[in-house]
Amino acid sequence: MAVGPHPEPPADLPIRRLTLLAREGPWFRVHRTVHGAIYFGRAIRYRFDDPAGAFGVLYVADDEAGAFVETFGHQTGTRYVAAADLASRGLARIHASRPLQLVDLTGPELTRLGADARLGSGEDYGLSQRWSRALWSQPDRPDGIYYRSRHDPSRCSLALYDRVASVLAEQPLGSFASPGLRPLLGAILDKYEYATDL
Repeated sequence: MAVGPHPEPPADLPIRRLTLLAREGPWFRVHRTVHGAIYFGRAIRYRFDDPAGAFGVLYVADDEAGAFVETFGHQTGTRYVAAADLASRGLARIHASRPLQLVDLTGPELTRLGADARLGSGEDYGLSQRWSRALWSQPDRPDGIYYRSRHDPSRCSLALYDRVASVLAEQPLGSFASPGLRPLLGAILDKYEYATDL
């Protein structure tokens, strides 16, 4: 049976009650070392960015491996990361001062919303961005979206709306090329069978 196009956000979404998932963290983010880790982008480039650019989105992962593969795994099929790229990226732990309330796209809420897993893994970013805007504007005011990593569905990521900026704090853990992160880096490279010239 052919799978049709993924539905747009339902017209009655504004009057529905969302079943939100509470998550306390911490979470992890890979970021350019020349910038801080907490950055709510408005570039309309990534999966759950606002298509109108009116609000920013911060992407984090449940664990270090998820943050790594979502950053360095964008070119599917290429399992090599250059030392220069590792040196230019830092790892940070992100904490929140309260549990965040998230739209859970990893379980039954996905079906209740009238969506499927393509929102978190499909190629149509325009569609997922429209869903993000519809969820952001929903009266329950979720803090973000919880979804499975495209490159490792056993791991989950979060797209956090900038309404949570005041409750977040970052703890820099260093560059991936730093000696302190070498054991962690080695374990992640082994897990995904990545090579490097570091």
